[in-house]
Amino acid sequence: MDINFIFYVTMCCLILLMFVVIFAVLRGPTMIDRVLAINIIGTKVVSLLVLIGIVLGKLDMYIDLALTYALLNFLSSLVAGRFLKHVMKKDVE
Repeated sequence: MDINFIFYVTMCCLILLMFVVIFAVLRGPTMIDRVLAINIIGTKVVSLLVLIGIVLGKLDMYIDLALTYALLNFLSSLVAGRFLKHVMKKDVE
């Protein structure tokens, strides 16, 4: 069995799981659930970028892209968390 086949199957599974999480983004009961679902999608995209880099043989370039995307995903989660904290504080007052 070719190792690339395993990577392709793994990538397909990740993409299918991303569609399941998109359902959570659209139907999440609260805004926090939606933000967490978007963060999960970002994490799966980072995994996909690494796998694509392995399959194409350009791992060094795709690792840089994955790290940049992971940093942006982390920062967006922080910003969304602070925004939600600010909004919830206003709702209480």
